[in-house]
Amino acid sequence: MTHHLGDFMSASAADKIAHLEARLNTALAPVSLHIEDDSAAHAGHAGAASGSHYTVTIVSAQFAGKPRVARHRLVYDALAEEMRRGVHALAIKAYTPEEFSQQFE
Repeated sequence: MTHHLGDFMSASAADKIAHLEARLNTALAPVSLHIEDDSAAHAGHAGAASGSHYTVTIVSAQFAGKPRVARHRLVYDALAEEMRRGVHALAIKAYTPEEFSQQFE
């Protein structure tokens, strides 16, 4: 269900999330990935009308040994085209599998 990037902003909210998930799955092979559309909470802000604010919770072994800034860079790099084409804001929660499992101990 991957869309051409030219029509990303005209895609449905569910299709946008599916597209973002596909990009992140390909780039970072996460063991867990959840993307929440936060656009409604940002109504009135620039870019909010088109559904472009997201919270990404991603768990990947590729984050091991990397500081938070480097982890976020990996996510931004994976979504670079989408960031240019209308994703206005990303809140990123990036964990290694070990860090993620420790949250529930």
